[in-house]
Amino acid sequence: MSLPSPLFCLTLIPIVAALFIMVGANAPFVARAVSVLMLALTGVLCFQYPVSQGGLWFVSQYPVSEQLGLSLSFGADGLSLALLLLSAIVTASAVWMIPPIKSRENLFYACVLLISAGLFGAFSSTDVLFFYAFHELALIPTFLMIGIWGSGDRQSAAWKAMIYLAVGSFVLLLGILGLYLAIPASQRTFDMTTIQSMAASGVLNPPHWVYWTLLIGFGSLVSLFPFHSWAPPVYASAPMPVSMLHAGALKKFGVYGILRIITPIFPDSILATRVALPFGWSISYLDIFLVLIIGNLLYIGLVTIAQKRLDWMLGYASAMHMGYIFLGIAAWNPLSLSGSAVLMVAHGLSIAALFALSGSLRERTGTLDLADLGGLAKSMPRFGLLFGMATMASIGLPGFANFAGEIMVFLGSFGVANQIPQGGLKFLQVTTIIAVWGFVISAVYMLRAYRCVFFGPRPERWAHLPDLAPVSRYAIILLIATLLVIGFCPQLLLSYVTPALLLP
Repeated sequence: MSLPSPLFCLTLIPIVAALFIMVGANAPFVARAVSVLMLALTGVLCFQYPVSQGGLWFVSQYPVSEQLGLSLSFGADGLSLALLLLSAIVTASAVWMIPPIKSRENLFYACVLLISAGLFGAFSSTDVLFFYAFHELALIPTFLMIGIWGSGDRQSAAWKAMIYLAVGSFVLLLGILGLYLAIPASQRTFDMTTIQSMAASGVLNPPHWVYWTLLIGFGSLVSLFPFHSWAPPVYASAPMPVSMLHAGALKKFGVYGILRIITPIFPDSILATRVALPFGWSISYLDIFLVLIIGNLLYIGLVTIAQKRLDWMLGYASAMHMGYIFLGIAAWNPLSLSGSAVLMVAHGLSIAALFALSGSLRERTGTLDLADLGGLAKSMPRFGLLFGMATMASIGLPGFANFAGEIMVFLGSFGVANQIPQGGLKFLQVTTIIAVWGFVISAVYMLRAYRCVFFGPRPERWAHLPDLAPVSRYAIILLIATLLVIGFCPQLLLSYVTPALLLP
């Protein structure tokens, strides 16, 4: 009997640990030990991966139904490994940042580990149906944690998240089933690699409605405008680890799905397909996608500026920054796609750090209203320094990974002059210019929030706030140090993700 795949083990370890915790094991100790173990194992896999060869490695397959072409299968290429490493880093940071839990501590830690298990399963699954199922596994504990341990109007936020994400998941499932049924009956399978090969060879030509259901399904899970309104209240009400794991890693499921399923399966001709409008006008699929991206960058960006609470502002900011990732995908060339992949990792690390620090700030002060805060850098200098670095990363300061990803997206979007037919280039250029202005918008709201919280007059009641404890400090440093390493040496990440994104 062969040994189980390391990717299968990485998915199984947090599930087993969650079961041990639920039967009475020491929850903080087990969760912290498992998070470190998963980070170490993921790091080993990254070192073992043959970057020069690329392709899927660590492959294993456990047949479930040969008749349906369904199997529990795992495998990882450079893009998968990048997201697995992101999941491991965010999980470790989130677990070590958890404050003392006053009620149902074991259930809390078990839910965190189950979210992590769903992440590892989704990003390493090569079967489309299990890829979807592992994401759903991560959503269930997310809803529970918001409803039980959330803050503010947590019940309303939990229901809103459940309705939005459940509807989005249902639409996505319809798209997956439509894709499956579009395969010739004798060759039907859920294997992701086989489906991609069929599309490349012309055997698979799904109808256009499958494209739209997949795009709406994945888009609603990743805050594509106008399906974004669930995100800010959920992140504002969720416990700190949930905000970190969801915004930092789980949200990348939607973008990963677009890159893994939509981009390789639907040729660029479908994006050039035009839809007739009144008065003889027409609009291409690409133009519609770009309109949605402008909604992410401009509309959500302006809404973000209007926010008066730090947690709501970060929630909207997280949704807005997805626009840059979508822009790289819309431009659809190796440079822009690689930029999107770098930005996925960079956004995950920076937003996780910001939610961790804002959650910790709420634990200390009981409020995140910008008007109630001020001058906290005097009381908490280390806290202020780390928050400032996460802020600079988020707005794309050179030296952080976010800058490298955004520059690649911008250059890639302008570098497709000879590839976009029928005037699409002009609209793509306009969208890219708006994206650059979105860069300015994000600098305005992030720097304003940083000034309101850490500088200016300090109310007397905040004079004796404790600074970050060493354990929490190291958890944040892990996120920021990774951002700096990728920022100064982006080739470390690009050598993994670029070969996985090469277009057919």
